[in-house]
This record gives sequence, C-alpha cells and structure tokens, in this order.
Amino acid sequence: MLKKYARYFTDPALQDKLRRFAGKAGQQLVYGVLLLYYSMVSPDVPLKKKASIAAALGYFIFPFDFLPDLLPLVGFADDLTVILFALKQISTALTPEIRKQAGEKMEQWFRRANREKMSALERRIALGAKTEGYPRRG
Repeated sequence: MLKKYARYFTDPALQDKLRRFAGKAGQQLVYGVLLLYYSMVSPDVPLKKKASIAAALGYFIFPFDFLPDLLPLVGFADDLTVILFALKQISTALTPEIRKQAGEKMEQWFRRANREKMSALERRIALGAKTEGYPRRG
C-alpha cells in the first residue's frame, strides 16, 4: 500500500516539506525523517530497504495525507506512524554513523534539540524491531 507513495520522494521535495513544517511536525518526527533520509543516501543500506524508505518519505511529502498536516495536534500522527513503521522495517540498517548524522542535523535545525525525544523514538524503534514477527499482547 505504501509503495505508491515512493514516487513522491525527491530530495528537494523532502527539504521543502521539512523547511515548512519542521516546527509543527515536532522533533520526534523530524528525527525519524532524518534517520530515514540518511539511510536512503547511505551506500551501505540495501536497495530493498531503500524502497521502504522512499515509500515512507513519499508519504511524509505527499500533500494529501489521511490526516491533513495542518490539523493541530493530530495532523502529523499518521506521518509519525508511517515513519516509525519504516524505521522498524530497516532498524538493522541504522548504523551509528546514520544516527550521528541525523543527530547533528537536529542540533543545527533546533537550537534546543530534545535528546529525550530522539531517545524515545530510538526506544520505539528498538522495541518494534525486537517484537517484529511475534504476536502482540493485549
């Protein structure tokens, strides 16, 4: 289903979306997008994983989301869900270098990059990677 969004991913379109919405999207989502972006441009990430990345980033860029981005508080919830899903799918490809690049960009863009929000996203990725393939309780 997400693969149809891959065609919307381009580097300039991603940069434009981040420039316009980074503050509203929140640091957790922006950090997730940056992790995916740096994974996409890494020569070490397999092509199959890049297809998932392109689809997730394309969904983020696509102007007509399930929940419009302009809705206060909930507008980026669907984007975060898609980005998190993709991050869980590629979690084994997230190298320390990719994490470092994303963290450094966060420090550049946000004067007070919230390390706790970045760590919270990292925990969600790790939890999803550990439970992948197992039935969820509850």
